[in-house]
Amino acid sequence: MSTEDEWVQTLSTGPLLSIAAVAVAALLFLIVVLRLHAFLALVAVSLLTAFATGIPSEQVVPTLTGGFGDTLANVALLVGLGAILGRLIEVSGGAQALTDAMIRRFGERRAPFALGVASLIFGFPIFFDAGLVVMLPIVFAVARRLGGGVLRYGLPAAGAFSVMHAFLPPHPGPVAATELLGADMGLVTVTGLLIALPTWYATSYLFGLWVGRRVVLPVPDLLTGGPEAPRDEEPPHPGTVIGLLLLPLVMIFANTGLDAARAAGWVSGEESWYELVRALGSTPVALLVAVLVTSYVLGTRRGRGRGVVEELTDSALGPVCSIILITGAGGMFGAVLRASGIGDALSQSLDELGLPVIVAAFVVASALRVAQGSATVALTTAAGLMQPVVGGGDFSALRLAAIVMALAAGSIIASHVNDSGFWLVGRFMNMDVKTTLKTWTVLQTLIGTMGFALACALYAVA
Repeated sequence: MSTEDEWVQTLSTGPLLSIAAVAVAALLFLIVVLRLHAFLALVAVSLLTAFATGIPSEQVVPTLTGGFGDTLANVALLVGLGAILGRLIEVSGGAQALTDAMIRRFGERRAPFALGVASLIFGFPIFFDAGLVVMLPIVFAVARRLGGGVLRYGLPAAGAFSVMHAFLPPHPGPVAATELLGADMGLVTVTGLLIALPTWYATSYLFGLWVGRRVVLPVPDLLTGGPEAPRDEEPPHPGTVIGLLLLPLVMIFANTGLDAARAAGWVSGEESWYELVRALGSTPVALLVAVLVTSYVLGTRRGRGRGVVEELTDSALGPVCSIILITGAGGMFGAVLRASGIGDALSQSLDELGLPVIVAAFVVASALRVAQGSATVALTTAAGLMQPVVGGGDFSALRLAAIVMALAAGSIIASHVNDSGFWLVGRFMNMDVKTTLKTWTVLQTLIGTMGFALACALYAVA
């Protein structure tokens, strides 16, 4: 048995929650007031929090680097490859061509709605961060063309990926919660759509428009390599751009769709072809294939030399390094909170309050979300904690689905500094911490609150 397995947290819930509150307050003070770089602030506060919560000295550094590395394993390849893809599409004129086509089809006034609907469709099989990175070049191009600031177009799109990731299979959180509680996957999918679509419209679209009028931010150059990049005189056809964007999405859909099919018992996970398709459909592989195909279609085939394509690739990576490091440090902070037992202590205390099942599900998931940051971890862990309660009751299929939706709503609420998504959205849209809290954190809280209200309505009529 390892030393890590032998260590048991001896602090009670009160001191642990106090330490978590002080850590978050210290982060905000360092970043907002003292203007310390977010990467340095997150690393420093993570280190101090690890010692304050009693994590053994020999485990502190492995906990920090483990959380950092685990997050980067998911984010660094994705952001880097996504940045290259966006750079190639932007410089070729493809983003502008697709933007012009969308504006002709939907009109300038409905451009934010069109971007949000496209993100909802892409977000059904695609994870939040992967879909956001693929969609952002189009969002930025539309915002640059029409004006009005990036949030007017970016928040409806980002919110669309968020609601689909939280409420809909085949995303990992809803799938895990459905399996743990014994709910019907098809019914969870239907109820997820019934909750996700109106929630997106009211919170991400309408709220995004409202915030976008009040907080007007310039369009960042993160995915274009800089404002002075030369564009091709003859841009590619919009259909070509759509095909290139769909390529990784289709490959990822094969991955997540097969996982959902395995969970539903439609296919066997023991088959050799199953693992091969899952590997080819993993997000890094799908984006790598998309980048290589795009390099040829929009680069070599259009007369760009290999040296030029290499220069474009290199120019795309520099601007996103800060995003990658800050996101990794956010994952480090979340790992410390999980290793210290803060999330477990809080959820167990809430579980003993005797609340109605659907309310308890929401509160426990919300507490875990606020305590450790990851929506997927909060949803999966909360479902495991609620499993004995739900298993001991007599719930209809629709009520089970509603409980899953309540868990999902709680898992997405109040994104803040310990959530890697907070830093991903904030830095990509060039927001400081205060602005991200006023926009993205509020949006996520509205999504969670409205989703829970709709889940309660379904539970009441079941």
